[in-house]
Amino acid sequence: PKLTPPGLPNPDGDEVVDLHVPSHVKAACKAEAETLSKVLITDIDLNWLQVIGEGWASPLKGFMREGTLLETLRFNSIVVDPFDLTGNGGKHERTTDFANFSNRQAPDRVSMSVPITLSLCMSVPFTLSCTSFSKDAIEASDKDSIALVTEMGQTVAILRNPEIYENRKEEIIARMFGVIDPGHPYIAKHINGGGDYLIGGEIELLDRIRYNDGLDKWRKTAGELMAEFKSKGADTVYAFQTRNPTHAGHAYLMRSAGEDLVKQGYKKPVLWLSPLGGWTKEDDVPLDVRVKQHEQVLEAGVSHPGGLDPEKTVMAIWPAPMVYAGPTEVQFHAKSRRSAGASYFVVGRDPAGMKGSMQAEAHRDDDLYDGDHGRYVLQNSPGIGGMKMLSFVKVMYDITDNVMKIPDDSRPDDFISISGTKMRLLARNGAVPCSVTDIPTDLVEANCIPSGFMVPNGWNGVVDYYKNVSDSERWVPWSRPVIPAPADHKTTPTGKLGSTSFKLKHNEFDSFWHDLQPHPDRNDKSVINLITEIPMYMAAKMEMNKKEPGNAIMQDINKDGSPRYYSYGTPFFNYGYIPQTWEDPSLISPQGNGGDNDPLDVMEVGSVALKMGSIHPCRILGSLELIDEGETDHKVICINMADPDANSIHNMADLEKVKPGTEARLLDWLKRYKTSDGKGENTLAQDEPTSVAEAMEIVAETHLRWKMLCGKAGSGTGYAGQTLKGAEGFWLDSPGCKGQ
Repeated sequence: PKLTPPGLPNPDGDEVVDLHVPSHVKAACKAEAETLSKVLITDIDLNWLQVIGEGWASPLKGFMREGTLLETLRFNSIVVDPFDLTGNGGKHERTTDFANFSNRQAPDRVSMSVPITLSLCMSVPFTLSCTSFSKDAIEASDKDSIALVTEMGQTVAILRNPEIYENRKEEIIARMFGVIDPGHPYIAKHINGGGDYLIGGEIELLDRIRYNDGLDKWRKTAGELMAEFKSKGADTVYAFQTRNPTHAGHAYLMRSAGEDLVKQGYKKPVLWLSPLGGWTKEDDVPLDVRVKQHEQVLEAGVSHPGGLDPEKTVMAIWPAPMVYAGPTEVQFHAKSRRSAGASYFVVGRDPAGMKGSMQAEAHRDDDLYDGDHGRYVLQNSPGIGGMKMLSFVKVMYDITDNVMKIPDDSRPDDFISISGTKMRLLARNGAVPCSVTDIPTDLVEANCIPSGFMVPNGWNGVVDYYKNVSDSERWVPWSRPVIPAPADHKTTPTGKLGSTSFKLKHNEFDSFWHDLQPHPDRNDKSVINLITEIPMYMAAKMEMNKKEPGNAIMQDINKDGSPRYYSYGTPFFNYGYIPQTWEDPSLISPQGNGGDNDPLDVMEVGSVALKMGSIHPCRILGSLELIDEGETDHKVICINMADPDANSIHNMADLEKVKPGTEARLLDWLKRYKTSDGKGENTLAQDEPTSVAEAMEIVAETHLRWKMLCGKAGSGTGYAGQTLKGAEGFWLDSPGCKGQ
């Protein structure tokens, strides 16, 4: 059946896919998700989730099961039976069965060249990978679904009937890329950086995926885009993908393609200007720079040779990550555009290619793929159906009329070439427009850009980027969610959550660390004040900064200065610390380890995610003594006094009765959470948690050590923190620390 407006093709598999849960069941689905095991997804996974959920990978309805992955890797396509003519209907939504095969093969084959898989955790490439932390939790659950949670702790989807299978990284790389390059950015980051297991299953999006980065108005689902083409009266659509600013050469090719389609008999071909929005490598032009430049291209319209007619053009961000898999990937680029109504795809030289890294086996700092192979493979790929290709032609700048066009061989001296490398150099140098009547032969020496090369306001934006490229927090490299900090109402956040600029301070205290008592009731030492640093489910690693004025809660960083995230799995506890405590490095444990120089850490095991910076009375249940890289790092285990289960849980034995398996998960997390970062396992002084009384003694000792840090009378010492080992540079200038 015809599922799309006249003139526009059906999506692959003859099925329109939109996996957003209907509004009337959204509340119920969200409530269900709270009860499910949680699986951490990265921001790249979120891009792929959007691709699936909005219908860009039709007929795929979830992350690939093992059988679907095998078909994709071996055939760059999958077989489908949309009308169940052979009993294979819904084949890709069923658990892979390697023992029983249908006697009749599905009748249709559709393009599917790129594996869309979900790893159960991320790890550092070529090191000890993560264990089965998430796998064990899923298999131990009595539910047949899981919840997918972002690095910022947002539950975004439910995955039904999960199928867990081995992540055969070498096989995926060999079949998908066909090159040997361990330094390839997608291979290194997302494939070799994946865990030991993949998980497949059908997904339900709980909400529209929004990134709140100022670009969401250009993000449209496949269905919305098809409706927009219909509103423009399109009788055919041709898509042009961009990863760079659009110059007049690109505009010439796009306009010419439209003119050629009119000559073929179409009345109103519509151009889809389609900037790629998902993950890209670090040296690619940021998404916001490209989109804002494209806005200027549409604003200029036909008044400039680098402009495009907005009446004949629709701009919409395509959500997929860039994989840089050359001929394999470009098949998916084309196929995916058909899901939104495109019949033609404009393709140039070396589509989806890149230069090999210095670790490449054969093509170091050279094109990994032959420049002609992508177009050839695309034209002949299985399952591509009626999708047609429009090839790039070489265009150059005509200095006689300031227009980019196909060069005239009869007057070669009138044409100049402006490469991408030259354009970037001119932009970094802040090149200004050349004289329209006297264009120099050496543009770099003259530091000018021909006036017809790019729309002026678009060029100004490109110059601004290249002159300020090091100001990384100013740009939006690719689609990553920007969310407000889940902070307590008595705090004030500044900076961007997930970046090194983020800080959170309390509105009523100079210092979280120094100005609150360790216990809300001085007469009840079994209840401590918990200051929440990391809410439950959030993977962004936050911690109080001991040297920052006010001891703000800030984004923790890796040794290279990048923001640090948990990669082992989704934290199932709230994490924080006890104020007015300090694990003194000079206090040596029986195992010979000094304190870790931090306040006393807390793992809260209730059922509710607490707000960052919130302060809660929390009943001590016990503690565990972690030996972390040669330092003593106690973890007090407690339950929020306001938690629904607090009246039933008074110690670790109660915890195990009410929440079976929690203690084992805590032990696993503490021992192994750093293994996904390439580090060895931590050890514990003992696997058995301490009693409540023993944990209370640890709190009392670390409170005394904090008094020593602040030089308080009655602490047994008269010296201040600046003279103590490890305390150099600590910010202690707050009333709680200075007072007697």
